[in-house]
Amino acid sequence: MNRTRGILIGRMQPVHNGHMQVIKKILDEVDEIIIGIGSAQLSHEAKDPFTAGERLVMMSQALAEEGIDSSKYYIIPMQDINFNAVWVSHVKMLTPPFSIVYSGNSLVKQLFSEEGFEVRQPPLYDRLHLSGTEVRRRILEDENWQELVPKATADVINEINGIERIKNLSIKEISDI
Repeated sequence: MNRTRGILIGRMQPVHNGHMQVIKKILDEVDEIIIGIGSAQLSHEAKDPFTAGERLVMMSQALAEEGIDSSKYYIIPMQDINFNAVWVSHVKMLTPPFSIVYSGNSLVKQLFSEEGFEVRQPPLYDRLHLSGTEVRRRILEDENWQELVPKATADVINEINGIERIKNLSIKEISDI
């Protein structure tokens, strides 16, 4: 049986409701999805506060919460290599074979197109509110961030003291000024 497999790569800092909506929509188009946890080497930074492992747990638990069959997806941490000419080969080395790339990133679209992949723009859902940047901003401002994320994401953030982490990471050290 020939299965259609797509790939979506994102930083997922953190996993939010927009990610879940995009993944469900992609699963309407393909049999299986590879979810790449991008910039896996980054953590404990204001823009990238969560580890790859924490993001993997957020994603797998959020997918389970949505009732998505685990045989329909692969979650793979992917480190940046900062070498664009070989990045597609790097991704292919880390993943099962795929034929469709879902990305809104112009560089990602260009690189995969040059390698002959079908590239599709995933739908964006309420991008003004459903973004990792907005979730992190709301956490910093003590606003309601939980409404933007799956319960599983909120649970992981609370379990790892993620609110405190994000607030501490946003404080400029006196030596940084």
